[in-house]
Amino acid sequence: MRTGKKSVNRHEPFWHCPEQRLSPAFHTMEPPSKDERNWAMFAHLSTFAGHLIPFGHIAGPLIIWCLKKDEMPFLNDQGKEALNFQITMTLALIVAALSLFILVGFVLLPVVWLFDVIVTIIAAVKANEGVAYRYPLSLRLIS
Repeated sequence: MRTGKKSVNRHEPFWHCPEQRLSPAFHTMEPPSKDERNWAMFAHLSTFAGHLIPFGHIAGPLIIWCLKKDEMPFLNDQGKEALNFQITMTLALIVAALSLFILVGFVLLPVVWLFDVIVTIIAAVKANEGVAYRYPLSLRLIS
């Protein structure tokens, strides 16, 4: 007897959400080329520039996205995704830094940073595979 509940695929990671909305144009396009996948991967990996350059984590994906968004639909999607996530992480790091005053930040700050690094690496790998990755807990500010 079926209860009407969706079945859960135990092999999918817990953050996978099949209902994630992509733009309608994205569903009708052909699979991304190797060049598009590489540029999308670079858009995600360019966020690590923030470790060397102030606000490089936002400038890196922004520059790549602005340069190639009209030529490559997959990069347009992934560039916006990387940019939205880095803006979200900037806000989270500001909150974590402010929480240093109540001592919670000493735990929260490294946790937020580690989450950012791990999820960014996952996104870069997925983009290189041609998968339109959606960051968990990301604000969709640029659409």
